[in-house]
Amino acid sequence: MLSSLALVLWMDLAPYLGAVLAAGYFLGSIPFGLLFARLAGAGDVRKIGSGNIGATNVLRTGNKWAAAATLIFDAGKGALPVLIARYYLGDLFAIFAALGAFLGHLFPVWLRFRGGKGVATFIGIALALYWPVGIFTCATWLFVALVTRLSSLAALLAAIMTPVYFYYVGEFDEFNDLTLFALLAVLLAILIMFTHRQNITRLFAGTEPRIGK
Repeated sequence: MLSSLALVLWMDLAPYLGAVLAAGYFLGSIPFGLLFARLAGAGDVRKIGSGNIGATNVLRTGNKWAAAATLIFDAGKGALPVLIARYYLGDLFAIFAALGAFLGHLFPVWLRFRGGKGVATFIGIALALYWPVGIFTCATWLFVALVTRLSSLAALLAAIMTPVYFYYVGEFDEFNDLTLFALLAVLLAILIMFTHRQNITRLFAGTEPRIGK
């Protein structure tokens, strides 16, 4: 009986969840790195460095304000749909909004599904879902980056640790939705590992460039 009711409820919600997922995707797919690099007169950032549209590659143009703007807006496009969906619709819809925004950043239809690596958007999502966990994620990235001067390693470890933070902070605060957030963070962390697969190869080979080089 309960399973039947759950199925009916899910079927009723599915169209709305799909709409939220799509809205998150289109917001997340805005290529801010490409836009800010062009505004800065650096041309097409996809033809520079790694060819990525994220803040790290925008920084390789030599324009710090464009890189900073990319970082802020990429994080913002992860946070904004989550905050809107949660305010009006609740945590379940916020999760779908987060997933949509993240997929939009990684696979934007406007750029033939070749987007960024998702780190800034991931951080924005974590902060919007539960800001204490987002702070832990940022602190992990910063600590690893300062110690190793490897941006990719910092991103990978921060992503891997975020589901752990969601789980244990949820246990401490008795906030049940944090378990769902932890599951979402696991999926997003796997996607970040996928987008960083070349970086992982270079890390094992010892050829990954350090910050500032």
